[in-house]
Amino acid sequence: MSRWKIGFIVGGASEEHDVSVKSAREVERSLDTERYEPFWIDITADGTWSLRDQPGDGVGNIGRRPAVVSPNPSVHGLLVLDEDRYETIRLDAVFPVLHGRQGEDGAIQGLLELSGIPYVGCGIQSSAVCMDKSLAYTVAAGAGIATPAFRVVNGDEPVDPADLVYPVFVKPARSGSSFGVSRVTAESEVADALAEARQYDSTILIEEAVAGKEVGCAVLGQGSDLITGEVDRVALSHGFFRIHQEDSPETGSENSTFVVPADITDEERQQVRETATRIYRVLGCSGLARVDLFLTDDGTVVLNEVNTLPGLTSYSRYPRMMAAAGIPLPEVIDRLLSIALHGSPR
Repeated sequence: MSRWKIGFIVGGASEEHDVSVKSAREVERSLDTERYEPFWIDITADGTWSLRDQPGDGVGNIGRRPAVVSPNPSVHGLLVLDEDRYETIRLDAVFPVLHGRQGEDGAIQGLLELSGIPYVGCGIQSSAVCMDKSLAYTVAAGAGIATPAFRVVNGDEPVDPADLVYPVFVKPARSGSSFGVSRVTAESEVADALAEARQYDSTILIEEAVAGKEVGCAVLGQGSDLITGEVDRVALSHGFFRIHQEDSPETGSENSTFVVPADITDEERQQVRETATRIYRVLGCSGLARVDLFLTDDGTVVLNEVNTLPGLTSYSRYPRMMAAAGIPLPEVIDRLLSIALHGSPR
């Protein structure tokens, strides 16, 4: 029986490189190799591409060959340098196991559109919109979905701390996880928060701190055929939720745990799921996304952000929510690849 040839793109030149490698290793453990033949395409932190035997499988050049996804649709796959000549490997689909910049922002999706290779996850437009939180808020608000009040700061545009109502969050508009995010409670903290955020993006978001429970909803599918995982809740002991900021996040966070299923009422759970799937459709998502939300005391569900290629590590929220709903990671991967291989065009 022939196997589907699947290219898995791993790593990337973003602050979330290491998380991507951990996600890919979990995918490797969960992949049905009787159905799928994996090709591990590694992107180093400095942007160098190669084909490897396994995702992030060691030091040096052992088991790796220079390789790129060709934008030429007649290749429909990889160009791999073998000594002094290039060979081609035709791929049936690509699974970008990437997070953050150049993974979730539409860049890799653009290359894959040029290549003509089907791929897992959102298309160019929805990836770009969801990555830019100010755009996601604008589109969602236009559809009547509640969002935090916010303002955008471009470049070195000055900010008068006296104009803000505290507390606020200062964050890069286009960055993954919690890199560059600060909770600001006083005028004296604004300058440092802006400087921290500007390390990751030239466009900064200053948004109100929404009072309420922080919840999430995993969504899988496209069009009208969507399924959701169990809703989770982020339980904080102090501070605010800073995912992937610990040295060893797989051993636990210093200030947060996840309650799955979330300890909310059935009515609230249904409202969170309905709002998450509505946001997913409004923002044009397909394949998968984790929709992060706030649930206020008066029952309002407020958009926080949408992760179009959420973490798939052993400690990540998306696979935990799906597993709690009876869909373990091997089945999630199989469903995602089935959508890419057999689903309708974007």
